[in-house]
Amino acid sequence: MLDCGSAGANELADTVAKVKPSIVGIGTYQHTRTPPAVFRGTGFVVTDGLHVLTNAHVLPATVDPAKFESLAVFAADGKGQNARQAAVVAVDPDHDTALLRIGGTPLPALRFGDGGKVREGEEYAFTGFPIGVVLGLYPVTHRGIVSAISPIAIPQLNAKSLDPKMVHRLTTPYEIFQLDATAYPGNSGSPLYSIKTGEVVGILNKVFVQESKENLLERPSGISYAIPIKYAVDLIAK
Repeated sequence: MLDCGSAGANELADTVAKVKPSIVGIGTYQHTRTPPAVFRGTGFVVTDGLHVLTNAHVLPATVDPAKFESLAVFAADGKGQNARQAAVVAVDPDHDTALLRIGGTPLPALRFGDGGKVREGEEYAFTGFPIGVVLGLYPVTHRGIVSAISPIAIPQLNAKSLDPKMVHRLTTPYEIFQLDATAYPGNSGSPLYSIKTGEVVGILNKVFVQESKENLLERPSGISYAIPIKYAVDLIAK
């Protein structure tokens, strides 16, 4: 008799093995600094293997080229972390997505799925760096169900609860995926993907969404969120 649990675990294990080479760290690099690399979040390789998607809020506000500081993508090459200089190609602040370009040899790219077909109750996985690179450049995988598909911001009963960011998101609404798996700030920019195919249906987002959904909570919950991938696909198309 087939053990369905084992079959599902093997399926995820096979998919994770294919996804991990496409997961990268995002940060800055300055060889005169100690440590030279500063980690800010996660990204994943797309299209031709020389482009990387991440959250816009993961990008540093400024980079100081006068001090030889640069935006960087950190990829594992089997010998440790390999820092590649990166350039910002495009940013969509409304959907908190950013597209970067890197140099060097192309890396394995992930394929896009159809985020519009995601259903509540379906199980997905995400891979990234939940506590940065404290334990080394080793991507960590979590899985969980899509517990809800809900608006980016929830209307408030009291106008005093509104701030300019929330007002903007209420006037330009779109739906996001709510997950029952716990993500951490370092997971921002991680791909949310199908356990069966590895196709990406969303981008994990901890800060941007949480400040809209949970700003009234004294203690933010362990709920995680993802931006549907269609907005990143639109950004690439533009």
